[in-house]
Amino acid sequence: MDSETFDSRPIGVFDSGVGGLTVLHECLVNLPAEDFIYLGDTGFFPYGSRSLEEVRSLAFRNVSFLVERGVKLIVVACNSAAAAALPQLQAAFETPIVGVVMPGARAAVQETRSRRVGLMATEATVRSESYQQALLSLDAGVNVYPVECPRLAPLIQEGDVFSEEVEEAVRQYVGPLKASEVDTVILGCTHYPLITPMLRRLLGPQVSLVNSAEEIAREVGEILERKGVGNRAGREGGYRFYSTGDPESFRRVGARFLQLPIREVVLWETRERASLAATDER
Repeated sequence: MDSETFDSRPIGVFDSGVGGLTVLHECLVNLPAEDFIYLGDTGFFPYGSRSLEEVRSLAFRNVSFLVERGVKLIVVACNSAAAAALPQLQAAFETPIVGVVMPGARAAVQETRSRRVGLMATEATVRSESYQQALLSLDAGVNVYPVECPRLAPLIQEGDVFSEEVEEAVRQYVGPLKASEVDTVILGCTHYPLITPMLRRLLGPQVSLVNSAEEIAREVGEILERKGVGNRAGREGGYRFYSTGDPESFRRVGARFLQLPIREVVLWETRERASLAATDER
């Protein structure tokens, strides 16, 4: 990239809740000169139990919101949304859009020795078969063992990631993976990195964990370099937050995921939320 040129527009990131802040954290660490806008669709969390059509509709709404704010690139930090809608989003918008599925799949294929790869994800992500297809497109001989984990993201978002309830749920979900003798497990939800120590203990040291957040940050950096749209080197970028749910709850819980201060969260009152509020008042 020509050192005399730079692009000061922000990068947009969205997720169904605060889990995508693990992706934003990696981006902030690896791309310190960039500005970011993060949208947490907490008013409609979780996405995992919704139909693919619902998730796709929410994803289009979220991308439109970020495009209206002049972002130069969008990261779909929600695995469920990326699984349900990424190709359609990329076809519909001129702004470059990247998701968490392919970077995670690529890392898993590079990591596995036995070609037995486990996937822990929401129901929507598993049902979409996006990870399964991505893995097989990279290595047709890989064996994929997906496990739906409907309880995990809501429990982690509530805040106490070290509770006995979380441990009991994790034990339930890793059971089939241990029985399948996988040597690599994809954390197919951006909430799951917060329980990495628990997963390492229950799966054992012989199993590698693939954190898509780290992989997506690497990919974003490569795209900025390739397209020549990075911001001025040496500056400290900023970050802003929007939420469709309670801003204070987002700020309080989100700081643990981001591992950095969240000073202000702006409420985005979507048409859907306004309609629900009007119905409740009647």
